[in-house]
Amino acid sequence: MKDKFGRNIEYLRVSVTDRCNLRCRYCMPEEGIKDKKRHSDIMTLEEIYEVVKACADLGVNKVRITGGEPLTRYGITSLIEKISRLEGIKDIAMTTNAVLLKKYAKGLKEAGLKRVNISLDTMKAEKYKEITRFGSIGEVFAGMEEARKVGLLPLKINVVLIGGFNDDEIGDFVELTRNEDIQVRFIELMPIGQAADWARDNFIPNTTVLERFPELQPVETGDKSSPAEYYRLPGGLGKVGLINPISHKFCSSCNRLRLTADGKIKPCLHSNQEIDVLQTLRKGQNVKELIESAIRQKPSEHHLDDGEAIDRDMMRIGG
Repeated sequence: MKDKFGRNIEYLRVSVTDRCNLRCRYCMPEEGIKDKKRHSDIMTLEEIYEVVKACADLGVNKVRITGGEPLTRYGITSLIEKISRLEGIKDIAMTTNAVLLKKYAKGLKEAGLKRVNISLDTMKAEKYKEITRFGSIGEVFAGMEEARKVGLLPLKINVVLIGGFNDDEIGDFVELTRNEDIQVRFIELMPIGQAADWARDNFIPNTTVLERFPELQPVETGDKSSPAEYYRLPGGLGKVGLINPISHKFCSSCNRLRLTADGKIKPCLHSNQEIDVLQTLRKGQNVKELIESAIRQKPSEHHLDDGEAIDRDMMRIGG
């Protein structure tokens, strides 16, 4: 289905939980979520499936499962299996911190998951513990290896670029792409929720990557809806991606909707606009009509560059 600006909306990002087993500084308070949702306020897996099915009927063919941390949601493998069987769904992927991935990778692959994006902001154990507040990087590396082993490929690593924290590791991440078919994607910090001020204070633009590594060569992927601009080291097997929601908008080619764990459709990540699909579903009303309305309400662009901040925390939107 096309929105009123002619963009073909075919990609749904589904947050299955706002809970996480880490406490990344740009995402969640150290003590965790303060105003925790009641169990009844969170969509059941069956309700999530019904919304995904309605979106598939409207032309969505790509689904990404997110959180919080999606692997903390009980029954996630069975949900992926059901979604993968939907007519029209061609691609189903997941964004994860990979802490639990070693345990679940084989089952996820067998259920129909195609690939994973792994959130990893440093490759140094002490710094990983600092940014996540208590995470173990060894579990992440073990999860990545298991993902390779079972074929959840191509492997993508999402690196949130943080001034004064991991900008000294840009070269280490870029180097990962030299001898392996792996995608390292640098993402600019976004002023969202309770961490908005922290994000602004630690922001550095992704142009820093190209300034430090001018040998990176542009790569044409043919996917105009991708938020990333891709580059490659000379002779490199993998790719380096730059996702620049602050310094360079990609709104004109945005093809996605987001579904939050508490049942809200967000036509735009960087907007406080939300449409309550959960109550529509529970009242037995027409969910498909509501989704069509949400698509029509999708704005032409966001206004983060004007200093606007989003009220909802990132872990309650979905990564």
